[in-house]
Amino acid sequence: MHPDEPAEQQKTETAPVRRTIDPASAERRIGRHRAPEPARRGPLRSTPARVAVATGVTCCLGLIGVVGARETGQAHEPIRDALADRAAAAGEQRASRDFERTAPPVAVPVTPVPVATPSPTPTRKAPKKPVRPKHPRPVAGLDQRQMDNAKAIVDVGLAMKMPRRALVVAVATAMQESDLYNLASDVLPESFDYPHQGSGSDHDSIGLFQQRPSSGWGTVAEIMRPAYAARAFFTALKEVPGWTELSLTAAAQAVQVSAFPDAYAQHEQRATTVVAALV
Repeated sequence: MHPDEPAEQQKTETAPVRRTIDPASAERRIGRHRAPEPARRGPLRSTPARVAVATGVTCCLGLIGVVGARETGQAHEPIRDALADRAAAAGEQRASRDFERTAPPVAVPVTPVPVATPSPTPTRKAPKKPVRPKHPRPVAGLDQRQMDNAKAIVDVGLAMKMPRRALVVAVATAMQESDLYNLASDVLPESFDYPHQGSGSDHDSIGLFQQRPSSGWGTVAEIMRPAYAARAFFTALKEVPGWTELSLTAAAQAVQVSAFPDAYAQHEQRATTVVAALV
């Protein structure tokens, strides 16, 4: 109110205004039929209060977000830099590619295939000399005992390095003297004490070559062994001058000094067959 206004007017304006009480409204305020009064609004139920509270909350949240963003931004700056570097590198790589660039070959594991190594060529060995059986098959009409005695003569001659001609001469001589049997002598009873294959009666002549102990060919026991008798014959043949140039009969006679010098020639062919079967 303005101070220049009169006092009456001020009192009139300040005097309380009396309201008439409506009977209906009075009835609502008293008694059991009193209507409930409308709920009074609190300080936050009015629209201006709500606006003020919301504005304050928004400001607080914004302040918290700014602080958090600063802290978070500081923590993630290295990550952002790394991502930016990777993006720039990827851009450069994409820019350097062209449409003609081929994909790099894919390494595929390959199972190594074993290379077949050529088998070594077997070296040819010299054929072994066939081993002759202990009892060779008889030839030229001989029996097994005769053939075994002929083999004993040939084996000794080969051991003494005698030529084939000497082998034929020795076998032919034994064919004529004893028919290739190891004979004892009826005149020399001692000869029966040793292995023998028959007997003769021509003085003290014994064995395959009918050599006489009394003539210095050896003891009875020695001459009755076919191997010894053959060695004694080859040793004597080697002492005959030029025996290789002599006929079979002449060579045999030079050793044996027989009363029938021409009889050896008839056995030359058979003796050659026997030696060929044994050598």
